[in-house]
Amino acid sequence: MKLSYYPGCSLHSTGAEYDASTRKVCEKLGIELVEIEDWVCCGSTPAHQCDELMSIALPAKNMALAREQSGLGEICAPCASCYSRLKFAQERLTDDHLRRQVEHVIDARYPDDIKVLHMLEVISEKVGADAVKEKVVKTLDSIKVACYYGCLITRPPKVTAREDFENPTDMEALIEALGAETVDWNMKTFCCGAAFALTRTEVVVDLTGKILADAHAVGADVIAVGCPLCHVNLDTRQQQINEKLGTNFNIPIFYFTQLMGLAMGIGPKDLGIHKHITEAESFLKERALI
Repeated sequence: MKLSYYPGCSLHSTGAEYDASTRKVCEKLGIELVEIEDWVCCGSTPAHQCDELMSIALPAKNMALAREQSGLGEICAPCASCYSRLKFAQERLTDDHLRRQVEHVIDARYPDDIKVLHMLEVISEKVGADAVKEKVVKTLDSIKVACYYGCLITRPPKVTAREDFENPTDMEALIEALGAETVDWNMKTFCCGAAFALTRTEVVVDLTGKILADAHAVGADVIAVGCPLCHVNLDTRQQQINEKLGTNFNIPIFYFTQLMGLAMGIGPKDLGIHKHITEAESFLKERALI
């Protein structure tokens, strides 16, 4: 299986461990990722608040580059924000007038038949939990996992075409295939505050605190995520939340691809686990997972 791969800015910077673990897991699963050469930022949160044309042209440029370079009909974006912007662009570019404007800006034809996938969709739908289970060499049966999707992987349903947008279960199926136990909780699609981390920190602390509290209340040992913005907020702000709310959270936050990699026998350094702010290696050593 071969897919165009759009890592986006986060996976080449603060979310480098997501990129590393995604590539390693895809190698194990026989997925060839063809990174788009000279890709550009998707615009993320700022662009669509400043200039609609720019916010559509940026992801359209990446889709055009993907088609020009590889001829592949599918593009994978592991970052939930990148995935969302690509999907929003596709929805807006059904407007012929806007499409002509965008094609003028990017000086290329927009490929309206390209399919945009999140990495969770790629593994869940194209590989499947049963095939993932066959690759497990080290079961994760010693941990309970809260699967956290955040607000962009499944919503809005008009854009993502997800019917299970409030209660998705595909991450749970993959995590259970690794031998881990998943928990039933309330916050799996709750917003973490995302890009308000710098401009409205108090909002992020409040929202992220609620997510951590619910995961803790149902007995989760760790939280699995599929978004670098979610990972940053949940991983880096636990001390700040503890100080403000009087809590004592110390919950390791993993990309779901990192948990998959561990179960497949990939070393923690190759998965970037040492980069986490909320210390995770001791937790894994205690459970003989590394």
